[in-house]
Amino acid sequence: MSTVRGARERARIEVTAAIKDEARRMLAAEGAAKLSLRAVARELGMVSSALYRYFPSRDELLTALIVDAYDSVGAAAEEADARARARAAGAAPRERWTAVCEAVRAWALDHPHEYSLIYGSPVPGYSAPMDTVAPASRVANTFIAIVRAAHAGRGLALPPLPAALRPEAVRMTADFAEGLPPEVTAALVAAWAQLVGLISFELFGQFNRVVEDRATFFTHAAGQLAHGVGLPAV
Repeated sequence: MSTVRGARERARIEVTAAIKDEARRMLAAEGAAKLSLRAVARELGMVSSALYRYFPSRDELLTALIVDAYDSVGAAAEEADARARARAAGAAPRERWTAVCEAVRAWALDHPHEYSLIYGSPVPGYSAPMDTVAPASRVANTFIAIVRAAHAGRGLALPPLPAALRPEAVRMTADFAEGLPPEVTAALVAAWAQLVGLISFELFGQFNRVVEDRATFFTHAAGQLAHGVGLPAV
C-alpha cells in the first residue's frame, strides 16, 4: 500500500511541476494577466477538470508561481551571503551586502519573467494571500541580517531621520527589524526600493542608451546603498 501511495505522490509531484513549467512558459509568452487554467490544460493535453485537482483556480496557480519565484531569489540571496562569509572569516558587511545585491540582479537577469511577476505590475484581479509573505521576506531578511550583524559588531553610521518620519520608522522597526535603530530601518526600506528600481530599470530597458557598463554601474550603486544604510566601508 505504501508503494502505491509513493508512486501516486511521485506522479502528483511530476504533474504539478509540468503544470507550473507550462504556466511559466505562458507567463513569458503572454504575461500573467492572460494566464488561464484551461489554456495550461490544453497545452499539456489534460482535461480542465483534471488540472483543477492540482490547482482549483488561476489564483492558486499564480500563488504557487509567486512563492516559487520568491523562494528562488531568496535562496540566491542567502547563498550569496553564505559564500561571502565563507570566503573570508568576518567578511566586511559591505562585501556581504554587495554580494547579495549582485546575486539578486543576476537572478533577475536569468529569470526576467519571474522577476516581473513578483516585482513588476500587479496582476489584474489577483490579491496575494498570506502564503506569499514569508517567501517574499527572504531577500529583505538577508539584508536585515547583514545590517544587524554590523550593528552588533563594527557599528553603523546612523543616517539622518526627519522628526516627522520617526514614529513610522519606530513602527517599522518593531514590525520587522527589531533591535536596529529606527534611522537604519527607514534607510533599509528606501535601499530595498532603490535596489528593485535599479534592477527594473535595467531589465525593462530604461537604461538603454544611458548606462552601457551596467555591471560596474550596479556594483557602484550597491555600494552607495550600503553607505546609505550606515554600513562601514571596511
